[in-house]
Amino acid sequence: MSVKLAELEQELGVRSTYFVMLTNENYNVFSKESHNCCQKIIKCGHEIGLHFDEVIYPEFDNDLNAIKNKIVEECNLLAGAVEMPVTVVSMHRPSKMILDSDLQIPNVVNSYGSVYFKEFKYLSDSRRRWRESVGEIIDSGDYKRLHILTHAFWYNAQEKTLQESLLDFINKGDSSRYQFMNSNFSDLEKEVKMEQIHKCYVRKY
Repeated sequence: MSVKLAELEQELGVRSTYFVMLTNENYNVFSKESHNCCQKIIKCGHEIGLHFDEVIYPEFDNDLNAIKNKIVEECNLLAGAVEMPVTVVSMHRPSKMILDSDLQIPNVVNSYGSVYFKEFKYLSDSRRRWRESVGEIIDSGDYKRLHILTHAFWYNAQEKTLQESLLDFINKGDSSRYQFMNSNFSDLEKEVKMEQIHKCYVRKY
């Protein structure tokens, strides 16, 4: 869905930054599929940034310099994967320490820096819920600069509920693993058929 949103934004003349997490367990930015997706986003005129998860590095607890160094390191790794400089970072569920510290990172823009909250109007669709009407705020013209965070995960060609979106993502994990095995295991269908894969469900009370 990220690529589709990138294409839609290109049609509308909008330029965005798409953040990619190196330490995400659900995709591998170095894989061919992920690489192709990133290249399509870049060709639409958008930028790739780093989505950084501090929880991955518990050994750096309260060590801001170590965290900054790790961010720079991940930016360099991601730059190699997407074949373009990575100069922006967005924090994944940042701790109060990270938010309060207003991290200044050499050659990297911190989108969670205080300037983007004090001098911009911040809007987010976290947990698939806008706290304020984005359309009304844009139409009002009350703010010169907006800082808008969206998650491609929540958007589909057809409207889905929060539960449907979550279940769809979980269920797709089975089929994606099957496709991976199918491309790396000869005659997979002789051993395991697609219809044999169990689908998860949510018990309703």
